[in-house]
Amino acid sequence: MVDIGTRAAKGNWVRDITGYQWLVLFVAWAGWSLDITDFTLYGLVLRQAMTELLGGNPTIPEIGRVGGLITTIGLLGWAFGGFIFGIVADYLGRVRTLALSILIYSVFTALQGFAQDVWQLGLYRFIAGLGTGAEVMIAIPLVAEAFAETQRAKILGFMMTGGGFGTLFGAAIYGWVGNYGLKLDFPVLTVVEGAPYAWRTVFFMGIFPALLLAFIRRGMVEPERFAAVKARRQALATTRDRTEDDRQFLAFVPLQLFSRGIRFQTLIGVLYALGTLLAVWTAAAWLPTIQNLLLEKQGITGGAAIPYVRNGMMLWGIGGIFGYIVFGYVSDVIGRRPTIFVYSLGTLIFGLVLFLAVNSYDPYPILLPIYGFFVIGIFSGHAIYMSELFPTHVRSTAVAFCNGSGRVITSFGPLAAGLLVVQLGGLTNATAIMTGFAVLSIVAVILGRETRDEQLPR
Repeated sequence: MVDIGTRAAKGNWVRDITGYQWLVLFVAWAGWSLDITDFTLYGLVLRQAMTELLGGNPTIPEIGRVGGLITTIGLLGWAFGGFIFGIVADYLGRVRTLALSILIYSVFTALQGFAQDVWQLGLYRFIAGLGTGAEVMIAIPLVAEAFAETQRAKILGFMMTGGGFGTLFGAAIYGWVGNYGLKLDFPVLTVVEGAPYAWRTVFFMGIFPALLLAFIRRGMVEPERFAAVKARRQALATTRDRTEDDRQFLAFVPLQLFSRGIRFQTLIGVLYALGTLLAVWTAAAWLPTIQNLLLEKQGITGGAAIPYVRNGMMLWGIGGIFGYIVFGYVSDVIGRRPTIFVYSLGTLIFGLVLFLAVNSYDPYPILLPIYGFFVIGIFSGHAIYMSELFPTHVRSTAVAFCNGSGRVITSFGPLAAGLLVVQLGGLTNATAIMTGFAVLSIVAVILGRETRDEQLPR
């Protein structure tokens, strides 16, 4: 058991962060960044992978239909992984569950590079998604509890910058290996030059997150708040003299989310997650393809387009990094709900401008970082606001359930956008419609309570 977060002075809180807290923050940040690296790389090579696996020269509607389906399968993996491992983390512990999720994610991301057919890519993507979805759902309560008294909102905002850096890492890897790849004529793997085969090399990079396991095994233990919950469960298991509060405490954690005292917070969390996820994942999945299509209109194709798309995704990620950090500071000043409202409004305005008012690539380097600031940065609220809505003994399950419920529905967003390409006049129109669902986050914070001045529930 580690006693955390009690020494921080308001004026000098960075210096008072303990070594254990730094380790927790690093592992959570790195795991989240590598999750988003994977999703970014998937979007960057989606067209290449579909072109090879579908054979020949598939049309954009075909790529949209099949690519959207694979994206949906992967996001469903995220959702179910969050559900399952969120519950496990509330019983077994944050640290061991986090290690297992990273191992699953790493192995099955790399296996995607060996896919010989669309169904194999979908299968590996689903299983990798189980680990990916679990990682951040466990990391959020782990960091929130480790920094319960130490500028919690700011630290969680910094942790979430891993998502923005993940976009940068993905774009950098794509630029590095985008013209070099591996051609698979099973069982022979041949190194070749040429963008069409680089997607396999990109997925092989997924094995590197497994290196985080060394850090987890060396020095991480459970936060004091979870250790106290575990001790209470063990003590109550040996006695029959239980109060009504004790019986509620021992109830199966997922059922507690619908108890009288918690169910309204659960509804708010689901609405908030649904609005943010529908807006961001459809854009993340299709932004690289949309950029490629706009560049083709200007005669920039193939390998020549790679630096443009890479830079565009990096600008989007840089905007997200600033958005994550600023969220933590602003929410400490004006409150969690007003900050979420502003970010949701920014997502709506700049997303609709980007996808509906722009018909060439030229404005993208200006608009992408602004759009990324809002649509990515709002996810700091997932870590800050959601973790403050629920007590420790259900926190991991609650964060996972709210995000997972949103992801189950959101997982069909990229598929719907891909299927509606023809009917809606292109990917940009379809993606714009999904961006409009950010209004659900506004509804959530209008209904929800403010948590800025509250202690993290025990």
